[in-house]
Amino acid sequence: MKHAKPVPKTPWRVFALAVAAVAVIVLGLVVVTRGSDSKSNKADSASSESPDTTAKGTTTTTRPPYNGWVDPLSSQEAPNTKTVGYLTFRGNPTRSWYGVGPIPSNPHVIWSYPKSGGMCGVSTDGATTSTWCGDGWTGNPNVYERDGKTIVSFGGYDYSLHWVDAATGDNIIEPFKTGDLAKGSMTTDPDGFPLSYKGSRDNNFYIVATDRGPKAEVLWKLNAKDFGVQQVWNDDWDGSALIIDDYMFEGGENSNFYIVKLNRHYDAAGKVQIDPQVVFRSPGWDQELWSLISDHQFSIENSVAISGNTLYFANSAGLVQGWDISGIKQNQPATRVFRFWTGDDTDATITIDKQGMLYVGSEWERHNDRSKQVGQMMKLDPSKPDNPLVWSLKDQVGGKAGVWATPALGDGVVYFATNGGRVIAADMATGAVVWEKSLGSQTWQSPVVVDKTLIEGDCQGNLNAYDVSNPRVDPPLKWTLKLSGCIEATPAVYKGRIYVAARGGQLYAIGDQ
Repeated sequence: MKHAKPVPKTPWRVFALAVAAVAVIVLGLVVVTRGSDSKSNKADSASSESPDTTAKGTTTTTRPPYNGWVDPLSSQEAPNTKTVGYLTFRGNPTRSWYGVGPIPSNPHVIWSYPKSGGMCGVSTDGATTSTWCGDGWTGNPNVYERDGKTIVSFGGYDYSLHWVDAATGDNIIEPFKTGDLAKGSMTTDPDGFPLSYKGSRDNNFYIVATDRGPKAEVLWKLNAKDFGVQQVWNDDWDGSALIIDDYMFEGGENSNFYIVKLNRHYDAAGKVQIDPQVVFRSPGWDQELWSLISDHQFSIENSVAISGNTLYFANSAGLVQGWDISGIKQNQPATRVFRFWTGDDTDATITIDKQGMLYVGSEWERHNDRSKQVGQMMKLDPSKPDNPLVWSLKDQVGGKAGVWATPALGDGVVYFATNGGRVIAADMATGAVVWEKSLGSQTWQSPVVVDKTLIEGDCQGNLNAYDVSNPRVDPPLKWTLKLSGCIEATPAVYKGRIYVAARGGQLYAIGDQ
């Protein structure tokens, strides 16, 4: 969690066995991997697309079937899933889709959850124990349709997973209590199975069934210490899982990432069941990083992204990696094919465009030479492993600066928000800043772009909407809505409503009246 790093619970003495699990890794120098085995996800620029069609209430593009995990050209599009809705952090596997319009024009709070009090819980962060309320970084609600209802599902600082009626804010299923803060973003099963996937600060990643009546039922827990992993730094689960073709992809703050075969099915009584098998696991660091970073803070706090047959994530020491997962269904291990070091804590989720380019936000906390040189906002081309840095921008004012929020892709521009309150639109091709605003307070909320409107909240509780119909001019303010508490969590937009939580204690449904 991006407030204060918890202290490691166990000192680490031995590293050799961990790197043996990734002997297939091609190691390079500090900056990038050396060698010729890196694979490009760059889409063929000559690929043709048929006209846009409307499918399941969202705009998608019809193309020939893609022979791989995730079609790179699906970036910025609604996923084509059996479950209709917004199902994971940033909406799709490339983490580049932000919901379904329209955006409210005269917004009001339609309902808030809970109806009284707030979602609050006591938790220890490092040496400090305090009360946390609402939801924060990243906290992106799911919004989906099932059995004639639209459901909003999310975790909260009250330790609980929630499923509420989008029309009323009433519980559809009783809150499911974990053992600590249920932070980060939930994932809803995309294939129609009544399953939710969510981690907690209690060290467990949960898969729960929601077809058991008024109560959710845990079908499986993955503990950060399972399988005797070499846990480095922490044991929370901030990342939002991806579920594709009966496989789950997830990274943990124990600094390991996992691929799990779910084996979802229904039993004779018609209840959903799973038989999970961890088919691949690897530490998210390497010997080179271990030697460079003395505190060994290697946690994976972002949500894994996939484009083509490559899975991407970064860690809290700034190591950006791409792993080839093309052979997973044939019981072949994933192999690392891309390596880049930002130099500093990189917790924002990697965002991938249609050409397979990576947009990365990094922090400015270590103040080392590498992060000073590379900057905090960057575009990487993984098809050029020896020199992937296409462009970068810096945010290095003060002791704690840079980017916690996941960047958003717009119409030829990429939006970044910084710890110091800068909101920046940069040309995707060149990195040239086309405009910049200062919101005056921390902006950890990931920017959201729907229907030519940019939504960005700040730590004064202002939810702001800007007109980006022309994204290359300083956008005029359309409206501001005041909420209670800092807005760290990322909003979900769905069919005229905005759903977002704030640190004041509540989640809000916002729309026109």
